[in-house]
Amino acid sequence: MNEEQKLDPIEVFAGNSWDTGMVKSLLADNEIEAYLIGENLASVIPWISTPAGVESISVVVAAEDYDKALPIVEAFKKTQE
Repeated sequence: MNEEQKLDPIEVFAGNSWDTGMVKSLLADNEIEAYLIGENLASVIPWISTPAGVESISVVVAAEDYDKALPIVEAFKKTQE
């Protein structure tokens, strides 16, 4: 993987604003930088950005952090079951 590919964004989680905020915080606690995609659109026009059954906000990390982020996200998902 070259330097540019290491920074490619990869989605690790999608959900509502509460859950995505929690996941982003958990990743930050583990020194993994994450970004939320779709957060502003969901707050402005939620009926357009969140059709039935579709989660509108994504948490993305750099490709180089994906392997570190995945176990944290999986642990969060287990707490939600």
